[in-house]
Amino acid sequence: MDKQQPHPLFKLATELGPLIVFFVANSKFGLFAATGAFMVAIVAAMIASYVVVKHVPIMAIVTAFVVLVFGGLTLWLHDETFIKVKPTIIYGLFAVVLGGGLLFGRSFIAIMFDQVFNLTPEGWRALTLRWTLFFAAMAVLNEVIWRTQSTDFWVTFKAFGVIPITMLFAVLQMPLIKRHGAEPATLAESERDAGDVTK
Repeated sequence: MDKQQPHPLFKLATELGPLIVFFVANSKFGLFAATGAFMVAIVAAMIASYVVVKHVPIMAIVTAFVVLVFGGLTLWLHDETFIKVKPTIIYGLFAVVLGGGLLFGRSFIAIMFDQVFNLTPEGWRALTLRWTLFFAAMAVLNEVIWRTQSTDFWVTFKAFGVIPITMLFAVLQMPLIKRHGAEPATLAESERDAGDVTK
C-alpha cells in the first residue's frame, strides 16, 4: 500500500518547526535550555507526522535518535560540544550509508528520502553520489562553523541556513531526475530499482 504523502507545507513545518524552537529558545534562555526544547520539539514533530500521515520518514527517525542521544549528553554533562557536533554525526552517517551502498552496487537514496522515483540505474548512481558528496560537505561545513564562529551564529545557521541550502541543492537535482526518469513508479518498483544499480 502506498504511503500517504504529506502536504509540502506540513512537511516543511515538521522539519523547520523544531529548528525555529531551537533558535528562539537559544536567543532567550541559552543553548542548554534550547537543547531541551529542541529535543521535545523534534519528538512532537515525529508524533504529528505519524498522526497526520501514519508514517514517519526514516531520515526523521535517525535524526531524532541522534538529537536525543547527543542532546541528552549535552544536558547531562553540561557540555555544548555534543549538540554542536550532532549535525556532523548525522551528515556523516548519511554520507557513509549512501556512499557505502554505492560501493556494493546499492542505492538507498529513495528509502532515505522517502521518495518514489523511477530512475534508470545510471540515474540512481548519479543522484546517490551527488547526495553523498552533499552530506559530506555539510558535515565539514558544520565542523568549520561551530569551531570558528560564535554559538549564536552557529544556531542561526542551523535554523535558517541548513534547510534553504538543502532545498536549493534538491531543486538543482531536478534536471538529473527528469533526464533519467521514466513513468511514475510504484513504491515496490522504486525500491527494487533503487536497490540494484548494477543493472
